[in-house]
Parts: sequence; structure tokens; C-alpha cells
Amino acid sequence: MYPMKEQLVLINKTIGCSRFVYNFFLGKQNEIEPTGICEEMKQNGLLPSNEWKGSFLNKYATLKELPALKKEYSFLKEVDSIALQKSVENLADSYS
Repeated sequence: MYPMKEQLVLINKTIGCSRFVYNFFLGKQNEIEPTGICEEMKQNGLLPSNEWKGSFLNKYATLKELPALKKEYSFLKEVDSIALQKSVENLADSYS
């Protein structure tokens, strides 16, 4: 399968925008609770186990934030919204 030049551009934009949305909401999650600190302390022997049960971003509330994010970053409008929604779902699933 060989995509045309226009299709290749759209594929690359979709991947980039999906990564941007994932990292954007990952940053918001880290503002709530930096989960990596507990795991790092466990690996260094400072915690016997990582029993962290902090709060996570709500998947559905985060999905509702996507339209506002598209207004702030207009380049997100160029790609399919389902790909962006799936990025949010993948992030939420990684925490559950």
C-alpha cells in the first residue's frame, strides 16, 4: 500500500496531533499527581512497594475538553476527531 502524497501528509498530521493531545493531557495528569515519583522511590528502595492510589483525569470529562483545545490549537482541526478521542482513551486506559 502506497499512499499518495496528500494522504501521507494527512497520516503524519494525524499521528502528530494524536501525540500532542496525549502529551497535553498527560501533562495535566502530572499536575494533579506526579505518579512517577512513587515508582522511582520504589526502584531506589525508598518504598517497599508502590501502593499509590491517586486521582486520575476522568476520561469523559477530558473528552469534553477537546473542542476547547481545538479552539486554542487550530491545527487540531485538520485531523479526524476520532483519532484525537482515541488518544485520550488510550491515556485513560493506561492509568486503569
